[in-house]
Amino acid sequence: MAIRVVDLTQEIYQGMPVFPLHQPTLIFQNIDHAASKAKIGFEFATNNLLINEHGPTHSDASYEYDPHGRFIDEMPLEYFYGPAVCLDVSRVSPDGYIGPRELQRAIEMARLTLHGKSVVLLHTGHYARAYGTDEWLSRYAGISEEGAEWLVSQGIVNIGIDAPSIDNPKDSKFSGHLVCRRHGITNTENLCHLDQVAGQEFLYMGLPLRIRGGTGSPIRAVAILLESN
Repeated sequence: MAIRVVDLTQEIYQGMPVFPLHQPTLIFQNIDHAASKAKIGFEFATNNLLINEHGPTHSDASYEYDPHGRFIDEMPLEYFYGPAVCLDVSRVSPDGYIGPRELQRAIEMARLTLHGKSVVLLHTGHYARAYGTDEWLSRYAGISEEGAEWLVSQGIVNIGIDAPSIDNPKDSKFSGHLVCRRHGITNTENLCHLDQVAGQEFLYMGLPLRIRGGTGSPIRAVAILLESN
């Protein structure tokens, strides 16, 4: 057996698209090789980052959508790694909603099994279709309240998606986040390359930074697959 690791994380760079309410990402030099050599006699180069907790690929703390919820450093680590499946829901319209019927159909088509306390990633195709365009932040499918509740009933503790939010931009109820608040679970947004793992089971890992009092955290999300040689 061979191990294949698929990077599901968007690149972090100055000018990257971010949610309108969030701090734009800024990357600027702290010190260059010449300056550090002049100061301490050895060459170092470092940059500074100014970034929102929810800017790039990230997971939410329940506190983000619940004043009585847990901060990211208080969330169980088990919410951010473990058995996972990626459901291909790319047939859903960018203006549509992902409900129980679409989820069950994707599971049946790929002959997948959901495991208790596990992760579900939703491949909508939005990253490949719209990243870098005007539609990236304004038009994409989101999970319905019924769909999110159905996933929770199956034991899911982390709902991920290849879009800026698990909610359709037109969803004024913020249905996916509402369900996450109701059950104290997390969701993961701004994933990419889900087409490479759609319809498959794998080990998922997307650990958050240990930010004291954090409302969320950037993560390095990966899928780890076992494949025959």
